[in-house]
Amino acid sequence: MKSGEGLMSFGGMKVLSGVQEALVLALMLVFILVLFYVNIDFSYKIFIGVIVFAAIFLSILAATLMAQQREIRRTQG
Repeated sequence: MKSGEGLMSFGGMKVLSGVQEALVLALMLVFILVLFYVNIDFSYKIFIGVIVFAAIFLSILAATLMAQQREIRRTQG
């Protein structure tokens, strides 16, 4: 398997693997279910949305940084 093959593209850089992408999609699905089908106060739904967005953003950011570090190490060594 070539480097970056089978990974999700993010701004021209391959970032998320299939498992990571599946986990992000599951988290988004859970958020949508909570947003529309759970009978809780709207402020809690907003808080859950912020937490879900932060988790997705941080996972993509961490994967991007790790990919950049790998690329730097590969080009230096």
